[in-house]
Amino acid sequence: MTTVVPTSEDDPALAVVRFTSELAWADAGPEVAEPQVTRLCMEAQECIVMGRRLDLASLMLTSADLVFSKVSDKDLECIFTVICNLASKLENLDEFEVAKLVSTKITQQPNDKPALRLKILFNLYNLLGAPDSRFFVYMQALNLALNGKVVDHIIPSFKKIDCFLKEWNIGVKDQRNLFLTIANVLKESKSSGKYSFKFLTKYLATFAGEDSYIISEAKEEAVRSVIEFVKAPDMFQCDLLDIPAVAQLEKDSKYALVYQLLKIFLTQKLDAYLEFQAANSTLMKSYGLVHEDCITKMRLISLVDLGSNESGQIPYALIKDTLRINDDEVELWVVKAITAKLMDCKMDQMNQVVIVSRCSERIFGLHQWLSLRSKLATWRGNVASLISTIKANKVVEEGLPAGQGTTIR
Repeated sequence: MTTVVPTSEDDPALAVVRFTSELAWADAGPEVAEPQVTRLCMEAQECIVMGRRLDLASLMLTSADLVFSKVSDKDLECIFTVICNLASKLENLDEFEVAKLVSTKITQQPNDKPALRLKILFNLYNLLGAPDSRFFVYMQALNLALNGKVVDHIIPSFKKIDCFLKEWNIGVKDQRNLFLTIANVLKESKSSGKYSFKFLTKYLATFAGEDSYIISEAKEEAVRSVIEFVKAPDMFQCDLLDIPAVAQLEKDSKYALVYQLLKIFLTQKLDAYLEFQAANSTLMKSYGLVHEDCITKMRLISLVDLGSNESGQIPYALIKDTLRINDDEVELWVVKAITAKLMDCKMDQMNQVVIVSRCSERIFGLHQWLSLRSKLATWRGNVASLISTIKANKVVEEGLPAGQGTTIR
């Protein structure tokens, strides 16, 4: 025996079906429209009674999609809030199917009200409970933002990516997809060059420990990371040389020169770059690298490299020769390096030397770690010596007669 559960227009899902179907069939005339509206409402009512929420969501989405351009943004948001709310009432598997259905429909036309579509996806995300459903919708939102050119709306969420990763608990392949998509989104935002490079590096790092066949999948992105680093006027340090996905380029017949260029920017000076550019100017142009910009960056890098010597002093003459500049330009380039926060130093004009107190490292490998360890050990020894001196003075003062040693006579 079938139990009929009465429903009414008070059910928001049924109200949405009626509202959207009436709009969708409005141009057909009442004789055609009324039977179609009645049919759709009966189907919706049957879905509600039988608990077929996936079918109900599909029915509602079909009608809503037809009226997307006919109603206000506020009405659309209300319609899709009702549709998205269906997912929150389902078990994990059914929730994922509804989330997939809704987000796929929303992203089909990314150029039609993209900001609103993205907002609907955010609302859907917040209504979901299962991590896999949330991750799927977030990836759909990323692609919508990229294709609909509304990346600025989703960039703020990247600050929470580490928290999201803990919540989603996704595998390596999904992490790769996520990091690369975020890097592509950030690339569209001209003010996010460093941020894009950060996620591109995260993507490449996921290939550590993989065999050569799998690592080769990242070859094109490894080249992209090198070119982005070389192009960036405000990036002077990176760990690309330590990443296997980048290291594979060294022996690659097509990209070996790209790897050589990276080594120049991370381990060598201006003269090495000028020699490379003279022999490979066509290659440089093919990657959109501007020679003048590269010279500027290499001059700053070379100056920092000079400051890394043990003496802590750089003669003006050495700066002039290394950077290939005139005498009156030496102090200008030192100021540029200070402004870029690459070094802390003072210029001794009398003795024509730059006295360096701190220099940024271009790479941070074993040698740099050992150097840091040595400096920390020295600092620890100095602090211990200072503490011993203070304690000794305190003992001496406590042993003196009252008033002695505390006044000047």
